[in-house]
Amino acid sequence: MAAMCRSIAELDGEVAECRACPRLVAWRERVAQDKRAAFRDETYWGRAVPGFGPDNARLLLVGLAPAAHGGNRTGRMFTGDRSGDVLFAALHAVGLANQPTATSRDDGLRLFGVRVTAPVHCAPPDNKPTPQERDRCRHWLTTELSLLDSTLRAVVVLGGFGWQALFPVLAEAGWAVGRPRPKFGHGAHVELAANNPDGTPLHVFGCYHVSQQNTFTGRLTPPMIEAVLHEAATTAGLPVRAPARE
Repeated sequence: MAAMCRSIAELDGEVAECRACPRLVAWRERVAQDKRAAFRDETYWGRAVPGFGPDNARLLLVGLAPAAHGGNRTGRMFTGDRSGDVLFAALHAVGLANQPTATSRDDGLRLFGVRVTAPVHCAPPDNKPTPQERDRCRHWLTTELSLLDSTLRAVVVLGGFGWQALFPVLAEAGWAVGRPRPKFGHGAHVELAANNPDGTPLHVFGCYHVSQQNTFTGRLTPPMIEAVLHEAATTAGLPVRAPARE
């Protein structure tokens, strides 16, 4: 169980073995058998996809990630698809990754002070998990936040689904989430006080999701995501490079 995980490494191992949502398990395993032609010679991951990044991260990125032929194929968040191409290029541009590309779990990619995770760890049909699947997966994110509690200072949320999923978890994890809950928007920034007098505040930033629907239409451009990442990383106390300008 997630509550028994004593480290990020243990959590990642437990996530990968999760079979709690029958619809998602059936879908991810079918996709791993009925492969896309371009990847027919590859062995698909076909399981729940754990988070990626150091266990002492100061910045957490949260957004829907385990795409059928991205994370569900490669076994790593935002790896092997167009969304990841945009995200990791932006992380590299502001100095938070050692390289701008993510193609496989053994491609040498490293993140600096940043961890990437998701509110739902399995690839859903049509990229649309149900509210019940989101809620069933929530305990993993709650545990992840608790394990990062001593170092975490900021979160960037990719997309409205992640924003809605995150705030109940933040409340459970010990930050003061008022009513009404903050509204999602690109560039949104909310500072949450810790309920514990000895706790530290948490800064939450909103960013449009790095989906092809957003990046191909120009709704989200590289300078836009770089600007959010730069502000969030600076707030979290991480060294960064100046973002590009549109």
